[in-house]
Amino acid sequence: KKQKYTVVRKVLSIVTTYVFLGVIIAFLVSMLPILELRGGLIAAKLMNIEFFKAFAICFVGNMLPIPFILLFIRKIFSWLKKIKSVEQVIAKLEARSIRKADNVKKYRLWGLLLFVGIPLPGTGAWTGALIADLLDIRIKHSLPVIAAGVLIAGIIISILSYGLLGLIGF
Repeated sequence: KKQKYTVVRKVLSIVTTYVFLGVIIAFLVSMLPILELRGGLIAAKLMNIEFFKAFAICFVGNMLPIPFILLFIRKIFSWLKKIKSVEQVIAKLEARSIRKADNVKKYRLWGLLLFVGIPLPGTGAWTGALIADLLDIRIKHSLPVIAAGVLIAGIIISILSYGLLGLIGF
């Protein structure tokens, strides 16, 4: 009987570790630029993490860096521009972000919401936060709009990842 409980504990330990590891991976993927919540939700689905848990984890993971980007990106870029090997990379990143900012410039908060909320390559919370900062949109206005955009993108990606992937058996 004692051996039976030991085997059960080991199995539970392995399952718990796997689920916890999956949650951590989905959270960390959601924090990364480019992948963000979109990649996190797909990773969570592939690791069989329950939808509502996955959505909450990925949303928080995606939003966690955004206030810091809005508050400190100019200072960080200013500091990085002093390093010759990084100066051109930062200049290109700023120029590319400004080129993508046409609708944000024109429609301000609505443009920012659409930019972050429509899950296309090169859009998302990280780039949206950079654009908001470069266009001097104050954090009290940009942060809730970016959060709403992440929520919209999350709903769209959830339909694709949990809906369509679920239909084909993933």
